[in-house]
Amino acid sequence: MENVGISPVRAVEVIRDGHRVSPILKPPAVSSRHVGWNGVALEAFYDVPANNIPEHEHPTHFLNLFTSGRISAQWTMDGRTRTADHGPGTLYLLPAGSRDLATWSGPNSRILLVMEPRFLAGVLDETAHLADVELRPNWSFQDRHIVAILRALHADLEDGSPAGPLYGQSLSVALAHYLIRRYAVRTTRDRVYRNGMPAVRLNRVLDFMRQNYAKESRLWELAHLAGMSPHYFCELFKESTGISPYQYSLRCRMDRAKEFLRSPQFTVRQVAEATGFADQSHFTKVFRRLVGVTPLQFRA
Repeated sequence: MENVGISPVRAVEVIRDGHRVSPILKPPAVSSRHVGWNGVALEAFYDVPANNIPEHEHPTHFLNLFTSGRISAQWTMDGRTRTADHGPGTLYLLPAGSRDLATWSGPNSRILLVMEPRFLAGVLDETAHLADVELRPNWSFQDRHIVAILRALHADLEDGSPAGPLYGQSLSVALAHYLIRRYAVRTTRDRVYRNGMPAVRLNRVLDFMRQNYAKESRLWELAHLAGMSPHYFCELFKESTGISPYQYSLRCRMDRAKEFLRSPQFTVRQVAEATGFADQSHFTKVFRRLVGVTPLQFRA
């Protein structure tokens, strides 16, 4: 189930001369293109040389995190030109619809993330009726919470996304919630839910996850089953079960994998396929990390 009303975002792109193009003139070293996060895309670039980017528009909310290198940058936005020195940990936040041009010295490495406006608005019950939530543009700032989430998303891609898209979507929802709370032009108040998720809704979700253990669950699909926004679903799910949705999803897959491994008629490759992993190597890596031994050691 795709995010209702949210256009898939496969890559980090800006609009220049009427065309969608990458803001960086080299292929990304890490990309979320094939992970299926839908409303969010992340790309990492290493050793980016000095460059001059002509004026362009951002069709999505745009975050830039410098991860290495110290550079001098100059940018023009709304007719104002500014300069600053950037180092690791420096962030840009540019809302959808903003236009700018920029130059920088090099080399540097960075993580870029874009978020579809409807994704941002849809994470909370209070903003779900909106097409977008207006964010304040912010050049050259520090925010360790945003940095931590971007690095966690980057690490998930480097690890091969062992929990499927569910983990990345959960982190993206947490990021969207934080952006609304910290950087939105208009503030909103969180709803207060007490005593966790109602048992009927929780059991409906748990049954679905257990029955579809080999399927890559989507956060918006699970939240829809529970009848609430993704942010509140994640909070109440963890409050009710003690673990996050993606951890529960992995537990279901590992429990089923153990059952298959106890039967000698299934090879490790067949168990990997039956539990929804891309290949035996990926399955073995995740199984060993979560269970403490390899599938063959577990079987022995």
